[in-house]
Amino acid sequence: MFIQTESTPNPATLKFIPGQPVLERGTADFPKPEAAGESPLASRLFQIDGVTGVFFGTDFVTVTKSDSFRWEHMKPPVLGAIMEHYLSGQPVIEPRDEPDGASEADSGPDAEVIKQIKDLLDTRVRPAVAQDGGDIVFHGFDRGIVYLHMQGACAGCPSSTITLKMGIENLLRHYVPEVVEVRPVAV
Repeated sequence: MFIQTESTPNPATLKFIPGQPVLERGTADFPKPEAAGESPLASRLFQIDGVTGVFFGTDFVTVTKSDSFRWEHMKPPVLGAIMEHYLSGQPVIEPRDEPDGASEADSGPDAEVIKQIKDLLDTRVRPAVAQDGGDIVFHGFDRGIVYLHMQGACAGCPSSTITLKMGIENLLRHYVPEVVEVRPVAV
């Protein structure tokens, strides 16, 4: 098994590409060890000293480290843990019941605006942030303000504020006149 690594704009995060599917669809964010209970792979990665976050995309894993650790010391055990996981035959995430994905806001007075925002995020923004090992999650729209949460390599990245304000906010304001501002949400 050959696992590629790529740097991300966030120096604390590396992107690992195992050459086989990680998730069938969507993403999964494990910002702390307590959140990893449903994932054998995330749990395995959190056992490595210095790992502070794990994020899964469809074909990649991003791992975030503590500032007091160096990648040249952490990369070998992370690569080993990913390889051991895939050789074990365990699922990346234990199967669970999926929510239907619809929310009350999807049918409210701003439903059409929210649909436009989500479509733009899915088609224009998500592919770009996935290239950097992250994802962006829509959290709401209220009186012209879009609330978004950055995950994976994008969470805590020095460039995330610029990406949010200069990139995503400008894109949404251009295509959706009702949008006046984009704000980050901490989860």
